[in-house]
Amino acid sequence: MNIVLLSGGSGKRLWPLSNDIRSKQFIKIFKQEDGSYESMVQRVYRQIKKVDADATVTIATSKTQVSAIHNQLGDEVGISVEPCRRDTFPAIALATAYLVDVMHIDPEESVVVCPVDPYVEDEYFEALKGLSVQADKGEANLVLMGIEPTYPSEKYGYIIPETADQTARVKTFKEKPTVDVAKEYIAQGALWNGGVFAYKLKYVMEIARRLVDFTDYYDLFRKYDTLTKTSFDYAVVEKEEKIQVQRFAGQWKDLGTWNTLTEAMEDAVIGKGELNSTCSSVHIINEMDVPVLAMGLHDVVISASPEGILVSDKEQSSYIKPFVDRLEQQIMFAEKSWGSFRVIDVETESMTIKVTLNTGHSMNYHSHKNRDEVWVVISGQGKTIVDGMEQKVRAGDVITMSAGCRHTVMAETELKLIEVQLGEDINVHDKQKYELEY
Repeated sequence: MNIVLLSGGSGKRLWPLSNDIRSKQFIKIFKQEDGSYESMVQRVYRQIKKVDADATVTIATSKTQVSAIHNQLGDEVGISVEPCRRDTFPAIALATAYLVDVMHIDPEESVVVCPVDPYVEDEYFEALKGLSVQADKGEANLVLMGIEPTYPSEKYGYIIPETADQTARVKTFKEKPTVDVAKEYIAQGALWNGGVFAYKLKYVMEIARRLVDFTDYYDLFRKYDTLTKTSFDYAVVEKEEKIQVQRFAGQWKDLGTWNTLTEAMEDAVIGKGELNSTCSSVHIINEMDVPVLAMGLHDVVISASPEGILVSDKEQSSYIKPFVDRLEQQIMFAEKSWGSFRVIDVETESMTIKVTLNTGHSMNYHSHKNRDEVWVVISGQGKTIVDGMEQKVRAGDVITMSAGCRHTVMAETELKLIEVQLGEDINVHDKQKYELEY
């Protein structure tokens, strides 16, 4: 089975745990058997491999998420990187070309496209296999998953099939309705449109070539910023006559807000937190190293991270986005392909950061024009290279680097250090990368 997972979004609705480079799918809130926590993307990837160990998984995403994906999933997963945001049709067309021209998958094979962040069980991925099998038959150019509605929702579009069969032709689509209109749709046998569908690779390649003049994936990637922003629904779905829907009656939740996300949490408290006996339906998610105490609260979510603190009624938490949009913030935490960093302190001419490098990983060999840096190793072992000079380092060692000095650090074990940046103009764009001399 070939699967493309759409991983987009800026993470505003789950502030303060999410930000412009750490979307909701990377927040670790789902408890595993060993007591550790995994993120949405880790959970979905694990479930796919459980159902189909040989599945080819490709994540279509923006370049800001690539490091987090490698950090959480390793280097095995395929990544189709959008150079810039151009809506869902260009993203899916680029991912399709990636499978054909980079992964060399036969254009006659089918692919399933779905969001990266649904809360589902293994039966969902069995249903995805069914979509793929149906697309392989060629009875329709596009096969959608229609989710049996559990209530008249205003949040989803609806698919109305021609018959009540498990696989049926699509009669029509309906936009997000009011609750009363949704009830009417459901009475007609309507299904939720969860944005899950399958097609043969050659089908989207042919449409893409009609709309865009390109030769292969690499050419499309180069031209990507010139593409018109358009949705897959508008460019493909609404214009397709040979289209089918398959019913899915299993568990499916869109965990897009704190309200829905806390419904899927096994523990009421993640991180340092305490609820007294008078609390009910209260959840604490705390990434800070300070305790949070809640008393006498009901239907409340409390979330704390270096980005900020949210205390909200669960229903009201759905309306967080416009308030977060007003905030101008320094990114305080991020997962990178080599590890992670957390900003500890920001002053006018200095910034202090705690850096964790995973075993066997290293930073890029780089320099800064406008700032000096000091590294203090607090745990682990590794080595630094400063202007070509290699040095073994361990806890207690201090390394200083003046502006313009080329430097990197490599972790032989998990390596933690405090990085102090000093200068009048400290910003993320002040970085020049180099190849190591050896």
